[in-house]
Amino acid sequence: MKLTNRYRYHDLGLLLLRVGIGVMFMVHGYPKLVGGPAAWAGVGGVMDTVGLGFAPAFWGFLAAIAEFGGGLLLALGLWFRLACLGLLFTMIMATVMHVSKGDGFSGYSHSLESAFVFLGLIFAGPGRYSLDERLYGSRLR
Repeated sequence: MKLTNRYRYHDLGLLLLRVGIGVMFMVHGYPKLVGGPAAWAGVGGVMDTVGLGFAPAFWGFLAAIAEFGGGLLLALGLWFRLACLGLLFTMIMATVMHVSKGDGFSGYSHSLESAFVFLGLIFAGPGRYSLDERLYGSRLR
């Protein structure tokens, strides 16, 4: 028996994963993005737990951009690794926020799981069916 790679549909799998997760993060990030400075300050307040308590509205705005804009870029496969990096950092901070509030595993599991997804996607890349592949080709591999 010959051991060969038989994963012929991995690019289709990456496309489905990118679009599905990307759209979900856009939906999740949109209310934060349009919530304005008060909402941004609420989201960005978590940065105080890591010693960056200044400008919580700024940090919250960055988180909202990471979720909505990063979700859009993820779905399109454009600037893919940068989008995943922003989403990874945002999900790490969301996990820190839930843990620091004393939420149990069910409170922080979604953000932690998402962080692992984005970390894995950074290494996997966007796949063949992406704008990065179309624009930059194999230079990004």
